Amino acid sequence: MLLTADEIRFDFGTARFELPRDREALGWIFSQFLYGEVTGIQVGHWIHHAPDLESAQFLARQCAQELSHVRLMRSVFDRLEVEPQPAHRLVRFLATGLMGSGWHEHVCLEMALGEGYVLTVFYALIDTIPDPEIVRLLRIATRQEESHVAFGEAQTQRAARDPRVRRRLLGMSLVSLLGMRRLGGAMRARAASDHPVWCQLPVFATHMAAVSELRLQRLGLLDRPLSELPRARRVRLVAEGLTARALAPILPARRRRLTSTYLLDPTLAAPGARRSS
Repeated sequence: MLLTADEIRFDFGTARFELPRDREALGWIFSQFLYGEVTGIQVGHWIHHAPDLESAQFLARQCAQELSHVRLMRSVFDRLEVEPQPAHRLVRFLATGLMGSGWHEHVCLEMALGEGYVLTVFYALIDTIPDPEIVRLLRIATRQEESHVAFGEAQTQRAARDPRVRRRLLGMSLVSLLGMRRLGGAMRARAASDHPVWCQLPVFATHMAAVSELRLQRLGLLDRPLSELPRARRVRLVAEGLTARALAPILPARRRRLTSTYLLDPTLAAPGARRSS
């Protein structure tokens, strides 16, 4: 990944959730992740539009992992003795409303950024949940999420070499970042101010935004901190991102299918050609 685990992780100090006291609150949190894992299965759609066979193979493996995460979440709910709840509207927006209309948007918004958000919260839950079995399950999912983020980052870096693509992805990424900030506010509204973990949510939300901004810089989408971008330019980029999102269902996406490019794929090259490349 472009960021280390230490850069992503937030220090909650000695603050921990308590069970069974916090099982309803944790059930709500994991219900949001459950929605994300179910939408993650949609990655199967992108196999047909992958740029090469190696990427298609990665997505096929990811699809199976997302399905396994759904079962993993069911185990967490059983452990907490709660049932899943509907996802918050902002979670639905980030996971479904910002679903990419093309390959570049998919790997940037859904994998590098979206799964990057998930990874940051997974690290936080691993550090604050006292139940060893839930932590074990989270560590399994976390290792796989790290590989998904790394894949999305590498693909986004490649796409960002094109200035036009870079600008579009930056605008849509800023929309995603705004959605994430608003979700952080919604979570704070649900929390008791005297709770040792929840009371740190405002600072944690700021940390998540900083991590995401750092990722955007290392992806090559941002050339400076957001605070150094003129406000007018930030507003314009967000407006462009919202416009691109609004027009996505109307304008037909130009997607190259794997069936059109597979004969040129390095995987199918003759042995001698593979050795010389």
